[in-house]
Parts: sequence; structure tokens; C-alpha cells
Amino acid sequence: MLFRTDSHNITLSEILSIEENAVAATDISGVKIPDSTMAREVTQLIRDTESDLLFFHSTRVYFWGALIGSRRGLIFDPELLYIAAMFHDLGLTQRYSESRLRFEVDGANAARDFLRSHRIAERDIEKVWNAIALHTTPGIPEHMHPEIALVQAGAGMDVAGRGYDQFTREQREAVISAYPRGKDFKNGIIDAFYQGMKFRPDTTFGTFNDDVLAFKDPNFQRGNICSAILGSRWEH
Repeated sequence: MLFRTDSHNITLSEILSIEENAVAATDISGVKIPDSTMAREVTQLIRDTESDLLFFHSTRVYFWGALIGSRRGLIFDPELLYIAAMFHDLGLTQRYSESRLRFEVDGANAARDFLRSHRIAERDIEKVWNAIALHTTPGIPEHMHPEIALVQAGAGMDVAGRGYDQFTREQREAVISAYPRGKDFKNGIIDAFYQGMKFRPDTTFGTFNDDVLAFKDPNFQRGNICSAILGSRWEH
């Protein structure tokens, strides 16, 4: 039996093998997925909502981010980091196909609602919201709370290989073995971005998300801040 993911077909036996490896990989270089009711709930929620490609990507983002945080000696809340990582691409899913918000904001809002339902402190909710909302905005998250910085760092590692050589080969192999990239993750994640943003192109202005639309759609016109300034109603 074959199942369809964003990037390739995957057999039932492969899915079962992946799940077994993921369960076994409870500890990768000292990093574990938090074992709490809230973490288990968010795992199930994202597993039921996202494709295999996005679910495994989001889980890897947590591991990369937590490993970076550990290496740098940062003090962070693993549960908040995990929830932010798991929600960070939720806005790309079909659930938000009629949204005109940035996909990052859709995911951040969903995480906020989830955390409020668990009566989490607003200061912690704000960390998660910012971590998700800013993860495609370079130059800012790294100067904020560790949870915010580490989501972007983890996403950058998984999507673009940023900081690849700062991980040991054993760490990379352990994460990928438990949460595989699949046969063509590079093109698969580009397509996932495109499918989640093609109907709201204006939301990509000011981030590198417009690179995705320009790559996939030859008719896409980028926004230009200089044109906006020169074409404004101001006389000079």
C-alpha cells in the first residue's frame, strides 16, 4: 500500500519503521522530546494536520534548535521550544487556504490558542508566538529569548543547512534516522511553501518567502519598497 506525501510515495512498512525509530530516538545527544500531556497533545494535533514532510521537518527543527541551545549553553524551556517548532509551519496547511495573513502568523495564532487552552502564562505564550511569527525574518530572532532564536536556527539548519558543520555526523545521522528527510526534501519543502503562500502573495513582502514564489511562478511580481516610496502620495 502506498501513501502520498508532499514529495514522494511512502509505503506502510516505511511509515511503521519511521514511527518505531522515532519512538526509539527519545534521546539524541541528551535532547529529548518533552514527555508531558501538553507535548503529547501537540504531537498528535500536528501529526493529524500536517503532511509527513512537514511533521518530520517540524520535529527535526526542535532537535536542531535544542542541540544548538545545548551547545551554546543557553537556558530555554524545552516544552515551549517543542511547541513552537511543531506549530511553526502549521499555517502552510490546507486549513489556512483562505487566510490572508502571513502563514507564520496563522501558526503563531494557533499556538497561542492552544497554549491559552492549557492556561499557560501569557509571557510564555508571547515567546512561542514570536518564535513562530518571526522564524522567516532574519536578523531579529537571534537577539531575542532563546526559544525564539532557536526555532529560527533549527529551521535554518533543516531547510538551508545553516550551521550544518557545527553538528557532529552522529548527531545528524541520529536525527535524520528518526525523522527522515525523504527522497527529495529540498524540492518538497519548496513546494510546500509555495502551496501555502501562492494565494496570498502580498504576505511574502519583507521576508525571503517571496523567493519561493519567484522560483515557482514566472509571473510573480515582487514588492519593492523603493517603488512604494517613490510612488506614494507625498509630493517629495
